[in-house]
Amino acid sequence: MRVFIKPGCPWCVEAIRWLQSNGYEFEEVNVSADRAAFDEMKELSGQTKAPTLVMDDGLMLADFGVDELIPFLEENGIHA
Repeated sequence: MRVFIKPGCPWCVEAIRWLQSNGYEFEEVNVSADRAAFDEMKELSGQTKAPTLVMDDGLMLADFGVDELIPFLEENGIHA
């Protein structure tokens, strides 16, 4: 699981905290510091907003808050 973030983004901070506190393993990708990562996020999701979560199987959730993250993980059977 990779989570594309922008530092200082309150939704990104909240999502990262929630994932960490619930035992999820993920790679945090800072799109503000890495133009190639930003371009990859844009190509994968079709948008430029963070956070964007991408699973290894291509499943994706873009521009979300924890209110969208929890049901997304539950509906897709993604557990820590």
